[in-house]
Amino acid sequence: MGVPAFFRWLSRKYASIIVHCVEEKGKECNGVRIPVDTTKPNPNEVEFDNLYLDMNGIIHPCTHPEDKPAPKNEDEMMVAIFEYIDRLFNIVRPRRVLYMAIDGVAPRAKMNQQRSRRFRASKEGVELTEEKARIREEVIQRGGYLPPEEIKERFDSNCITPGTEFMDNLAQCLRYYVADRLSNDPGWKNVTVLLSDASVPGEGEHKIMDYIRRQRAQPNHDPNTHHCLCGADADLIMLGLATHEPNFTIIREEFKPNKPRPCALCGQMGHEIKDCQGAAREKQGEHDEFADTMPVSEQEFIFIRLCVLREYLARELTMASLPFPFDFERSVDDWVFMCFFVGNDFLPHLPSLEIREGAIDRLVNIYKDVVHKTGGYLTENGYVNLERVELIMQAVGVAEDNIFKKRKEDDEGFKRRMKEKRKRMKAEQRGPAYMTTGQFAPQALGRRDRPEAVQNARHQAYDMRMQHNKDAAQFLKATMKNGGNSSAEASGSADNRGMKRKAEDSDSEPEPEDNVRLWEDGWKQRYYKTKFDVDVEDEDFRKKVVKSYVEGLCWVLRYYYQGCASWKWYFPFHYAPFASDFKDIKGMFTDFEKDTKPFKPLEQLMGVFPAASGNFLPPTWRSLMSSPDSPIIDFYPDDFAIDLNGKKYAWQGVALLPFVDERRLRAALADVYSDLTPEEVRRNSLGSDVMFLGKSHPLFDFIHELYRTESHEDTEIPAELCHGILGTLNLDDNPILPDKPVTSPIPMLRDISQNIAIGVKFKDPHFADGFVFKAVLLSGAKMPNKVLKPGDWEKGNREPWRPQLGFNQHRQQAHLDQSGFRALGHSLNRNQHGGQYSNAPPPSNYQQGNYRSSHRGGHQPFQHSRQNSLLGAPPSYHQPQYPRQQQQQQPAQQYGTSRGHGWDRAAQSQQSAYQQNMSRGQGGAPAAGTYQQRYHDRQDDWRGRRDTRGPQHQN
Repeated sequence: MGVPAFFRWLSRKYASIIVHCVEEKGKECNGVRIPVDTTKPNPNEVEFDNLYLDMNGIIHPCTHPEDKPAPKNEDEMMVAIFEYIDRLFNIVRPRRVLYMAIDGVAPRAKMNQQRSRRFRASKEGVELTEEKARIREEVIQRGGYLPPEEIKERFDSNCITPGTEFMDNLAQCLRYYVADRLSNDPGWKNVTVLLSDASVPGEGEHKIMDYIRRQRAQPNHDPNTHHCLCGADADLIMLGLATHEPNFTIIREEFKPNKPRPCALCGQMGHEIKDCQGAAREKQGEHDEFADTMPVSEQEFIFIRLCVLREYLARELTMASLPFPFDFERSVDDWVFMCFFVGNDFLPHLPSLEIREGAIDRLVNIYKDVVHKTGGYLTENGYVNLERVELIMQAVGVAEDNIFKKRKEDDEGFKRRMKEKRKRMKAEQRGPAYMTTGQFAPQALGRRDRPEAVQNARHQAYDMRMQHNKDAAQFLKATMKNGGNSSAEASGSADNRGMKRKAEDSDSEPEPEDNVRLWEDGWKQRYYKTKFDVDVEDEDFRKKVVKSYVEGLCWVLRYYYQGCASWKWYFPFHYAPFASDFKDIKGMFTDFEKDTKPFKPLEQLMGVFPAASGNFLPPTWRSLMSSPDSPIIDFYPDDFAIDLNGKKYAWQGVALLPFVDERRLRAALADVYSDLTPEEVRRNSLGSDVMFLGKSHPLFDFIHELYRTESHEDTEIPAELCHGILGTLNLDDNPILPDKPVTSPIPMLRDISQNIAIGVKFKDPHFADGFVFKAVLLSGAKMPNKVLKPGDWEKGNREPWRPQLGFNQHRQQAHLDQSGFRALGHSLNRNQHGGQYSNAPPPSNYQQGNYRSSHRGGHQPFQHSRQNSLLGAPPSYHQPQYPRQQQQQQPAQQYGTSRGHGWDRAAQSQQSAYQQNMSRGQGGAPAAGTYQQRYHDRQDDWRGRRDTRGPQHQN
């Protein structure tokens, strides 16, 4: 989804949707690697049926990673992709289906975004090369040292596009990989593997959704199938909700911001290329043995539980006193639709709606009012009710002026806080001019060693006074020289005399020019004049923009719920209209053009590639990108403007590229089609999904019989042989067959001599034109157990509520009993724990009647008195008991109190508080009344805050 902040916002607002993945690692014994046994139960305490991989989210980080050295060649890239899939398979362990979907030719609406990204990548690559050359020359002229430039071909990530040789090789390598795993890995034994490579039209995630939609519309579909989808795009959350499957989980890499990256010039850590000084490289290790290594931490994975997100949405969207029955499933569809207004891959977001400003919450509040007024929902099965949408847009439009003004105020406040923060950081970096030592030296919090002893206290105090007087004198001199301006920095005034202040030392940063100034009156006139070069009075043009945007909203929702409504539709503007412009939109949209066809792979390359990536195309096609005589040369500008549009960084701006005219493009390509070689013709054709399975699979004999009889007709799958999966099978042109060796396309990997896998073409079930997939829960679907704390506590329920920390609601909670406290006490150095005086022996008063140590007849309860209460001794209490789940409670032994150590007293106080809180929690009191519940609440809240992170990935 085109909103980088969406996942961050979602995970912060609904923290309990995140669960960290438990991943078993392979072991090594005597130099032999022992892989993980994926036939065993899933360590995450949940069993998944189907695993879907949006492969482009795997291909990009494996081919050009940001946090580790890049693979040296294409073969290493393929192996890295295999290992990544292995990790995911080990974590999820699907028992029925593994579906791998690579992006094929995309709808035209998506191609515009792909075009923008690929032109940006090419431009940034050229700019980086020029910047490296310039800084290298400057550093060498200053006498710095830089390692010699490595002459190696830069990997152009634009090749990860349908139609290139790279994508064709990837498809062949994945066929080999699947055959190898089905033949040799027991965990794959009964799994049905579906591979949809780049020759199959459609984006990867939408091919997956189309498969799920068509399968759940069949009578044999299991409504309680547990789906797991891997991908980093935020729109996967929307797509998962749109399926209305009760058990849907997303797995993705945990996003960890601010990862250190090496300088692109000298390869050292700790600075960026613009700050490179050409300093000598520091020795890595005692003998420089780590010179060629880079610190790498393996990415961890998280689960996003959509069933928990549905619980959150149920609380937020449930409305009382409606004039019609409340339907939660319909309200979820409306929530998904409203999220489109803050941005997606096909439409720019409305100027007044920013995800960071709580736009979705604003829309939800307006939506609740609109539903009461209109008497119905905004959407149904992927179709939009525009009359009701107009009411929401008008309500947002009323608040637009205040939204823009508040945005400016917040922005100014943020800049002011950042300026103050930079000042504090500079002061902290300088530190005090004089740092005392010995007994008076500052001690870091948590430091376990004792301060140094005072050698000469009088001399130490004299030095401190003299230094203080010296600092005061310097400050007074600096103030007088600066005309009484006390903000001058005394410590730096003498050293910086006569020196020009550097630009980077300035407290103010250069701001991007903003000619629209939305926070000032007349913003709508300036917006249309600046962005569209038309006057705001031009009503016909504004209606044209609004009409295109309304068509886009209908197209996107249909795409999510029914499939691609039109392969050729796209939004023909770089900017969105205002919410207040949505007037009389009810009749602006009727339907999309029927029977549109997708581009062919090489045609898409011509539509999304810059001329710099023309080497992936045939020579005569390439010349159309660069020849001055080309009839479409205007589609491939060497340079283009990027409108920051109020943002700070170029990647956030709008690339002002010309839109490709499909008719002109096809007319120009008609003259060069005859130049394609047979291999290029094959790569330019559209393919089919392929199904793979092993000999032990129930469907194996059925497919093997198709090959034996050479049946070339489409054959229906017997649903009872394949977990209820339906579709048609046809013989593959270049099949993988059992008992026939499979040649490895990667030299470093061995051939498969004993292959037991078989592959066949697969097509999803066909439905008649006009068929509508219902966005409802299927009959027989069992809703997962609730995870969130009940909103209203039942009076008769006396059991304390506990948050569910994973997928298993019956997991036994761990408790620290007597032996645990004792082991923890022995493992800690009591003489260094908690500060210098925390473990001092008890005062002598303890021995005078109120305290009886253990060597005088055992442990006795404390006698509560004013004296020992003031000294911190706990009041008298009975023997504590620790509850255990599903076990009979056993009385715990008393803790030793010999010599009254602080740790023991803390343990006794904790037990006493625990007993008191447990007694308060009886009799139908609120669940938050127990110590144990508050502890788990804090733990859950802490985990939720820790897990809120957001990634950005490229399609």
